Amino acid sequence: MKQYEAVIEVMKQKGGYSTLGNLYREVFKIESVAWGTKTPFASIRRIVQNERFFFKIKPGLWALKAYKNEVLNLFDIKEEKKSADSEFNHAYYQGLLLEIGKLKNFDTSVPSQDKNKRFLEIPLGNIATVRKFYPFTYNHIIDRAKSIDVTWFNERKMPHAFFEIEHSTDFKNSILKFVELQDFNVDFRIVADKLKEKQFLSIISMTAFKSISHRVKFLAYDILAELHTKTVELNLIESNI
Repeated sequence: MKQYEAVIEVMKQKGGYSTLGNLYREVFKIESVAWGTKTPFASIRRIVQNERFFFKIKPGLWALKAYKNEVLNLFDIKEEKKSADSEFNHAYYQGLLLEIGKLKNFDTSVPSQDKNKRFLEIPLGNIATVRKFYPFTYNHIIDRAKSIDVTWFNERKMPHAFFEIEHSTDFKNSILKFVELQDFNVDFRIVADKLKEKQFLSIISMTAFKSISHRVKFLAYDILAELHTKTVELNLIESNI
């Protein structure tokens, strides 16, 4: 079997699509393929960019052209109307963050109202490792923290990072949540389209957010997808050491 055929086979097994990270995990299990290269991950990245067989759905998410209609219908994606506010987008990036957190050995959490939303075809609640949000402080602060899109907890059950996924250009509500949590030694991240970074920088520089402006960082969708792919890659390399 040729290398590109192995990638196609893995995608077929998933229903015609796959994240790049999942390809890394699964494609090398096909024993009849000779990779014969010191950079097999780069080979996979090159293969999925072959427009004869594959197309890109989202950053880090690829599909087979032969399954295009089925995949787009599965995720209710309309090519002519690429809405940045779709539930699919939001849950997709939450799922990437949950998987990255787990690979980095953090406990992960999503709001209770998001647990039935799906990362591709898997409920977010099945990916998150925390079933009941850890009560790390006063109840009124916990209630605020519970609404944050993704939380990573360290081994002491204290928050390590908070992520808010923002599709609009009004970042204020997300940043206000971080203001409430500024007394904790934690990373704050706003996840959004790269094109919205200018608006983010304008809002975070407002006097009202001066106390945390240096702690809130912008994470673009494409960088998040790359981080997911690289984290899977590093995890696979470490597992073979």
